[in-house]
Amino acid sequence: MAFPVPAYIGLIHGPVRSKEGTEITTSVTNLDIHDISRTARTFGFKNFFLVTPIKNQQDMVKKILGFWESDSGLIYNPDRKDALNIAQVIDSLEDAIAEITRREGKKPCVVVTGANFEKYDGGEKDLLQKLRLAGTPMFLIFGTGWGLTAPVTEQADFRLEPIFGIADDEYNHLSVRSAVAIYCDRLAQSL
Repeated sequence: MAFPVPAYIGLIHGPVRSKEGTEITTSVTNLDIHDISRTARTFGFKNFFLVTPIKNQQDMVKKILGFWESDSGLIYNPDRKDALNIAQVIDSLEDAIAEITRREGKKPCVVVTGANFEKYDGGEKDLLQKLRLAGTPMFLIFGTGWGLTAPVTEQADFRLEPIFGIADDEYNHLSVRSAVAIYCDRLAQSL
């Protein structure tokens, strides 16, 4: 079973929040590229956008992706190329939205996530119902650092319910790779 609409996923590196709440740009990590690509591919996303405005970070991502397309990468792990084929580095969230709009002919429903949302629009079933009714592509985005900035979350079309743990002290700080996998599985279970 697939998503009811074309689905895209994004990881925002800038601008995001620092732990002090200021806007920053974080570094792209090799693990995020590989693990989120594999998760996105497993759950049927059409594309994984790595969003960073920093040119040398973009060059690094392109170099990593290029290795897995080379003979050496193909010999070492041919399945990795399949997953990384959907990864694309891009300058900004706006550019990613424009690219999805160009591909699909419709602006996507921008869905944001955050561990500390006090106000959210609903869970995965609510989101899928909205998408079915609207018939628009989904763009599920995650933030690095200490999360997405307020302008991004405030302008989003849908804020997904946070992932709540069960730690006695209410500790709630997953790696972004873990959060992506959990949300993707929850969406799949809600189809």
